[in-house]
Amino acid sequence: MRAAALMHMQDYVIVVNASDEELGHEEKLRAHRTPVLHRAFSVFVLDHRGAMLLQRRAAGKYHSAGLWSNACCGHPRPGESVAAAAERRLQEEMGIRCALLPAGTVSYSLDVGGGLREDEFNHVFAGVFTGDAQPDPAEVSGWRWMAPGALRAVQQDDPGLLTPWFAMVFDRLQRWLEGGPAAVPAAVREAWRARA
Repeated sequence: MRAAALMHMQDYVIVVNASDEELGHEEKLRAHRTPVLHRAFSVFVLDHRGAMLLQRRAAGKYHSAGLWSNACCGHPRPGESVAAAAERRLQEEMGIRCALLPAGTVSYSLDVGGGLREDEFNHVFAGVFTGDAQPDPAEVSGWRWMAPGALRAVQQDDPGLLTPWFAMVFDRLQRWLEGGPAAVPAAVREAWRARA
């Protein structure tokens, strides 16, 4: 296993209840081997036309390696706010800095293979950025901007290319965008308004 993956496994996650109230901390890999609800985040980045930035998880990731997902996902460290963690990881993984807006939360319990689970209370964030990502190759093996119609086609025709949690966090993002947040440009909202 790669040194970067081993170092990340020594991280701790914040254990929470169903109301996202902190209960304690758990070693990251242990939290993914047993059903321990923990705090997480998912960041979506859209460009000025509404295309979504997707990343392909690096081969060295401890689960869901090689699958496509949103711009970045992760866990806040003990004592770190979720918003600060989301901004930190977006910079670390994708080399991007942009304002992030909270887009709601979603909880799920998923088998991600290899004896690992994702039992997360996930805070979803969205930002608008136009430019090129500068990803960390230890985290990301590829990236692309994808238009709404193309992403819907992948979800329908080949969902196995996407991480197991993508559909749930993406649904939360779409419901937020349909609510018309004023801070998001109208062209971005409109691009995602029509569902397949």
